[in-house]
Amino acid sequence: MRLILFLLLTSTLHAQILPGTEPLTPEPDFSASMVAGIDRLASRLITESKTARKPARSGLKAILGIVDARIPFATMDLVGDTQSPALLYETSGAKIFRVRWPVLEDVHGEGILIQPKGPTLARVVYLPDADTPPEKLVDQLLANSDCEVVIPCLISRDSDFSGSDRLGIHTNQTHREWIQRQAYTLGRHIIGYEIQKTLAVVDWFKAQPNQLPVLVAGIGEGGLLALHAAALDERINAAYVAGYFGPREDLWQEPLYRNVYGLLRDFGDAEVASLIAPRPLAIQYLGFPVVTGPPKPKPGQRSVAAPGSLVAPLFDSVRLEVNRALEITPGNWIYLCTQNQGLREIVTLLFPSTTATATLKMATNKDTPLSLPIDPARQKRQLRELEQYTQHLIPVAEAERATHFWKNLPLHSPQAFHSQVELERARFWKESIGRLPDPDLPMHPRSRLVKETDKVFVYEVTMDVWKDVFTWGLLCVPKGLTPGEQRPVVVCQHGLEGLPADTLEEDTSQRAWAAYKAFALRLAEEGFVTYAPHNPYRGGDTFRVLQRKLNPLGLTLFSVIAGQHQRTLEWLQTLPFIKREKIAFYGLSYGGKSAMRLPAILPGYCMSICSGDFNEWIRKCSSTDMPMSYLYVGEHEIWDWNLARNFNYAEMAALIAPRPFMVERGHNDGVATDEWVNYEFAKVRRLYDKLGIGERALIEHFDGPHTIHGEGTFSFLKRHLGPM
Repeated sequence: MRLILFLLLTSTLHAQILPGTEPLTPEPDFSASMVAGIDRLASRLITESKTARKPARSGLKAILGIVDARIPFATMDLVGDTQSPALLYETSGAKIFRVRWPVLEDVHGEGILIQPKGPTLARVVYLPDADTPPEKLVDQLLANSDCEVVIPCLISRDSDFSGSDRLGIHTNQTHREWIQRQAYTLGRHIIGYEIQKTLAVVDWFKAQPNQLPVLVAGIGEGGLLALHAAALDERINAAYVAGYFGPREDLWQEPLYRNVYGLLRDFGDAEVASLIAPRPLAIQYLGFPVVTGPPKPKPGQRSVAAPGSLVAPLFDSVRLEVNRALEITPGNWIYLCTQNQGLREIVTLLFPSTTATATLKMATNKDTPLSLPIDPARQKRQLRELEQYTQHLIPVAEAERATHFWKNLPLHSPQAFHSQVELERARFWKESIGRLPDPDLPMHPRSRLVKETDKVFVYEVTMDVWKDVFTWGLLCVPKGLTPGEQRPVVVCQHGLEGLPADTLEEDTSQRAWAAYKAFALRLAEEGFVTYAPHNPYRGGDTFRVLQRKLNPLGLTLFSVIAGQHQRTLEWLQTLPFIKREKIAFYGLSYGGKSAMRLPAILPGYCMSICSGDFNEWIRKCSSTDMPMSYLYVGEHEIWDWNLARNFNYAEMAALIAPRPFMVERGHNDGVATDEWVNYEFAKVRRLYDKLGIGERALIEHFDGPHTIHGEGTFSFLKRHLGPM
């Protein structure tokens, strides 16, 4: 059968299509069509997620990155000096203090404490919006309040300190995004950090000798924190949320610091609220912050912040989300309050007993509002504490990988090694990449001849993957194949904003030549069959939206790319003139990122070459000390949730082993330094040496930039793919 197909191929080359395919109708922009189709898939999956959610506190805690133990002893320290005293104000009924409390190692909460002089009926954590200093809320909560109230300072949406003074790099990211970018790959989250600060106050409340009801309240960003804190901690007796509640299916449009990986699999706001029941929860429709986008860059700041906005939801949509919460957990525990209802009225709903109806009374004995001084150094101090804590987690994560990955990797027998790698491969695909079901549409390959040189035929090919999703690329077939002859295949992967044709570009004046050196065409001229597939990381923020839509589903852009490559391998293995067991992967830049991930999960690739990307990836994503860090650029889709605690590039290479693996590294490639590349590759070479296959792991350095070098790598391919 293969011989018949081969003869059919050689006799119909000028018929413009490959055997087993239908004619391909060209499109003006297959790339844009691909991104649009994936967008439809992501939107459909978001809609479908609402019907299969199973909320649990443990799951919510994990996706918010609340994994670190808080300081076990809780204190509330007064903060002040002669220039800025701790006691800010005093009335006949209460005192107002600046306070500070321990949360995590070298991380503190800071804010305002209102302490009644008379009997106290309840204790309250009142969380302001991110752009509201605690002092601005004192008027609402002071006067003759009968509550002990702590008002924490939140990390703001300003951008004054988002960068490195040491490196001289400053950005227009909000402070919240600045922390989010560092923490995400390390399995932490700005939301989780601030919930920890909130719950540390609850710890202090619960350490007091006289136990009183505890209310967590918030507005705007503080409303988000109050809702989630009450859902997570049953010591909280009631919650009040303003300026945050509604459908969360458009989470991808919100600022990056609200991106929670896997949230929509099990949670919308209704599901989070259901974890509070039967404790009372009041939702008030007011105080929604309006954010039209990232801060405009100030002089000296890089414009690299991710897009994202906040708008007030419609009241009816909030009502529908409240009704969903009641469908999940029926009862009289949740109240939707309008703008006209006063705070005391709302609190009466939350604390109906006579001992608490005075809680949070509004000021009645002051003619003018207070104007309390705001500590000008507090925001920077709070930001730097979280930054330093997060940076400390980078080596901690490396130690975690050593314990949980490397020490569990058996090297005494190939069979034991293979079995463990299979387990780790499944975990990597599920937890770090995000696994979609296997392609479920018929392949339906289409092709057309698009180019012919003196040595090579080039075909454009498409295949279906899932509804709305297809794969597309260029197949190069060497001329002169004899009947029954089979050749190895090299899948040649382009980088960011690239196209398959870039890997064939021969015009030395073009940018594509500078990066790719026509490596797909050159390899075909040397006798390999090559295939240059399109990966959909093209279109600027248009494709980055895909990552934002997929992340809340516990998926990534590579979840889709993996399915496309499953289909690619399936199709390549049907061609009569290729060696099915000899399909290699070779990618540059984002294609090198692909070279680390796709062969790690797809054993159909018999070897992998990573060019211009191999790195100490966790530092690349999270370190403030590397000027080439992703913290300082506009590629805001790049982070993988919790990757650092499980996999770096050495661990991904271990999932490729014992298959051959090579790194191509230009000394002048700005994506990393030689030192960090070599540091990470040393772990790979050690593994291959211990497996007795050291010759299968190779790194080639060359004196050049971010480009395909195509010398040692070509030899490596020939050595491991065998004779033509």
